[in-house]
Order: sequence, then structure tokens, then C-alpha cells
Amino acid sequence: MPTVTVNRDHLFSLLGKTYADDEFDKLCFEFGVELDDITTEAEMARKEKGKEGEKVSASEEVVYKIDVPANRYDILCMEGLVRALRIFLGHDQPPTYRMLQPPTLERVTVRAETASVRPFVVAAILRGVEFTERSYSSFIDLQDKLHHNICRKRTLVAIGTHDYATVQGPFTYEALPPSDIAFRPLNQTRTFRADELMQFYKDDNKLKHFLHIIQDSPVYPVIMDRQRVVLSLPPIINSEHSKIRLETRDVFIECTATDLTKAEIVLNTMVAMYSQYCTEPFTVEPVEVFYESTQQLSVYPNVEARTATASVKYIQTVTGIPNEELSGEKMAELLTRMCLPTSFGTDGDILSVSVPITRSDVLHACDIAEDVAIAYGYNNVKRKIPSTPTIGRQQPLNKLTDLLRLELANAGYTECLTMALCSRDENFKLLRRPDDLSAATIGNPKTFEFQVARTTLLPGLLKTLFENKDHPLPVKLFEVSDVVLKTRDSDVGTANVRRVAALFTSLNSGFEVIHGLLDLLMTKLSVANYRIEGLEGSAGDGVFFPGRQARILVNDQPIGVLGVLHPEVLANFGLSYPASAMEFDLHPFL
Repeated sequence: MPTVTVNRDHLFSLLGKTYADDEFDKLCFEFGVELDDITTEAEMARKEKGKEGEKVSASEEVVYKIDVPANRYDILCMEGLVRALRIFLGHDQPPTYRMLQPPTLERVTVRAETASVRPFVVAAILRGVEFTERSYSSFIDLQDKLHHNICRKRTLVAIGTHDYATVQGPFTYEALPPSDIAFRPLNQTRTFRADELMQFYKDDNKLKHFLHIIQDSPVYPVIMDRQRVVLSLPPIINSEHSKIRLETRDVFIECTATDLTKAEIVLNTMVAMYSQYCTEPFTVEPVEVFYESTQQLSVYPNVEARTATASVKYIQTVTGIPNEELSGEKMAELLTRMCLPTSFGTDGDILSVSVPITRSDVLHACDIAEDVAIAYGYNNVKRKIPSTPTIGRQQPLNKLTDLLRLELANAGYTECLTMALCSRDENFKLLRRPDDLSAATIGNPKTFEFQVARTTLLPGLLKTLFENKDHPLPVKLFEVSDVVLKTRDSDVGTANVRRVAALFTSLNSGFEVIHGLLDLLMTKLSVANYRIEGLEGSAGDGVFFPGRQARILVNDQPIGVLGVLHPEVLANFGLSYPASAMEFDLHPFL
């Protein structure tokens, strides 16, 4: 969960009341956030930097560290948190956001080349902003929190804020070769080309984490004004030319993105939080965005509240609170306290909820029900015996799995728990099995080690044996876990299948040891009609040595295989001693 750090005394002054620590902790719980820590800036510096932190000049004023839900972007800063708490306490009403209507709207023109790197941009202007040191720090801090949260470390959205008085519109959003972009980046004294910046910031503790987003692209995104002055090189850094200062009065906000929906949420959050400092509070000047490639013209931001509906009966069912305690009128009152102005319909069952731009987390009626429960108070929900009695018990498959694990461990085998994903070669080629496209494939794997969902447990056991090849012989390993198989009988196209696999290695292959283990397990499972049948020729499994392999049958149905591992398979996994293995499905025994 994201953490918001706020000065306690300043927070209380904005709330209009001084709380004891336990009182504020209770208020946080009732609102749905958590008071995580009570500390000071000096103490935080000492914890973070040790002895060096003792030399840092930091305030001894008390600060609260408050954990907030990850989807509540509107309370990631002091402004949003105070506003939400004051509305929750009944001191204020939810604000109404308005669009200013200047004679001519500012425009950002998007060139077609940006489609290959960061195709979207949204923008807005805040007029007559009056920053203080606290609000300025909060303004910068919120951008960092959004970048690490909804923006996914700037991969989805990057925020740029500029002193509108220092630039001249209309603006262009372009994608140019790095050598064609030159500007003075934020807090620097000289001009850099964009390719030079990549080298300059590669050791920067903060910015080095974002360079990879565009570094390998042949063109870099850049926002320029009418005079071709660079405003920002998203998602890396803004220009010193348009830097926001305490004296700034008009703020130009732009968000470039690979996800347009996320960009709109981020822009709305920035506008909603800091428009309260405008000459006309809670107003914003819109900006046109024109896409040259499609001739599409859009206006941002959209500050109109959207309408969501929820059934009173549905909310009562979800929360477990009866009608006599929680009527529709009461729900409307509670939702308004959660920044969701609500009216109760004449039909007696439908709530009409006005969802402001700050509440992008409200997507479904269940989200509305959750806010009703929070405002009502979870501790106020009366405990009662469920109308439908149920008896909890372990899933049969898991119970059988645990029993088999115990028997395998008693037989002297060591349990392994390996990754459910592996490389395609490990699943097929290294086992001498043909790649029949039976494995569920990861669409965009970040590493070759995790390309497919395994269809057998053997690669995991063989890799574990390789990592422990210096262990004294014999080595006995087992795993009882799931593989993933494609099937037309599942709505997702795949199904998990629980399997048992065991591996034995020593100076000899130990086929009789694995066979004996199989006999033991079948005895424990009380399987009378079980046998093994040798595999020859084309029916054989490439993972095992020819003539030293068999299929396992129960009631004449094949459930698995066992045999001596082929020398090529052992060599593929870096093993030098002979080994035997078995693997079979567990589902037929349920």
C-alpha cells in the first residue's frame, strides 16, 4: 500500500481539530486507511542513513505515515487526504469541478511518429495557482507517487508540469532522433543532446530506472512550444526552461502515455488536487489535443461526474446489514460522506451515484457497496449465525496430496517445490520430446527461463539435482504439484493436473528402486488393479532409455510412465550419474 507522510500539526490545523494519536488512529480506521507510524523527519533520516542521518538538519516535528489503498489516487497527498476526511466528518461537501471557457483553447498537436514510442498525450492548465512551500512540495511529491503507482514507474504514463508563463503555445508532441533534440534539463547548467542525456543519467539514482523505456528507440518523444523550445523529454525529465517555481501562477500539465485511460486518470487527479489553489477554486482550463494521423480532435480534461447505479437490496445482501438498519436514504447519506454524492430513486431500490473525477476506483456496484460498509463502520455490523450452515474441510485432492507427501518423505525422498514456468527447451528439447505445441505459452515473456507453463514435473527435478550434484549419493527427490495442460473442456483453454514425480540417482540407475517406490504408493492408495507395461519402438518416451521404460496402468488406463533416464537427457541437464524417474497423474485416485 502507498504511504502518505504528513506533518501532524499542519494536518490538524487543516482538519480544524487536534486529535490524540489514538483518536486519529481510530478516525483513520473508520475512513478505511491506516495510521502506520508516528515519527519525525529527523528520526526517519536516522533510520534511512544511519550515522550520516544524524548530521542531516531535519525537523523534530511529528509526522504521521498513513497507508492508503493503492487504488485511491485521490488521497495520495495532503490536499486529497484532508479534503476526503473533512467530507467524511461532515465539515465540507464534495466539490464541483468546472471548466473555464477562454476565447481560444490552447492546443497540443500530436505528430504521427509518436505512435511508435508513446502515442497519447493529454493536457490541462491551472490558472492563478498560489503555491506555498508546503503545497509546492506536495505538488512534486504527488507526481512521484503517481509515477510509482498507477503510472507503473513511468512506463504507462509520465507527468510533465511547466510554468505556462515561460512557454508559448500552441505546442507539438513529436518523436525525433535523439541527436536532433537538445535542451537544458531540469536543475542542470548546460545544454545536452538527448543521446548524451542517456549517458549522463545512467548513474543517477532516480532517473536511471526510467532510461530503458525509450533508450533503444530510434526516436524519442519530445514536447515543444511554438518557438521549438523543449518542454520535456518524456518519460525522463522536464526542461529547466519551464521549471515550476514558488512564483509560478499558471501551470501547464501534460501527461504522455502508452495507456490513454491511465493518462486521463492521472491528469484528473493532478487537476482535482491542486485546482483548489487556483484563483477560482476547483476550475481548470481545458486543452485541445489534435492527432495529425487520424485528424481526431479531443479536449481534456473531462471533469464531468459520471453516474453509476446500485441496488439497495444488492448492497444490503453484500454487506449483510438489514433494511431496518440501513435504508436507501441512509446509504445515500453514507456515500456522500465518501465523496460520492448520491440520490435515492423513487422506485425505492436504485441509488444514483455521482462519481467525481477523483474516484476512478469506482467501477462496479460492489465498489459502491464497499464504501457504504466503510462509512457505516465494519465494527457496527452485527455478528450473526449464517442462515446457511456449512462445514469446512480440506479439498479431497489436497488431502490426498498431503498423505502422499508424507509417505514419500517416510520412504527417504526429499521434497522439491519448483517453478510452474520453464523454458520451452526444458519442457521439450532437453527431454528429447517433440514440441507438439501442447504447452500453454506466455505471450510476452521477460526471460527465456519462463516461456511456457510446464507439462511435466521432470525438468524441475532435474534442475534441482543439478544444483545439488555435489550432494552424497544416492539422491532421492520428489515433487507433488500441478502441471498445466491444454484442454477444450475448460473455459480458459487449460487445466491444472496434479501429478506425482520422483527421481533416484546413484552409481547405478536404480530402476528397481523407483519401481519399488511405485509399488509402495499403489499399496498405500489401495490400488488392486495396477500394472506396468513396457514401451518399445515408436510408443516409447524419448526421455527414457529404450527397453528400460514402462507405462503405468490402473484399471487398464495409462496414468503415467517410469524408466531409466536417457543419457542425452542427463547430459542436457549437466548430470553425470545414471538416474531413474517416474511420473503419474493423481486425479484417477480421487
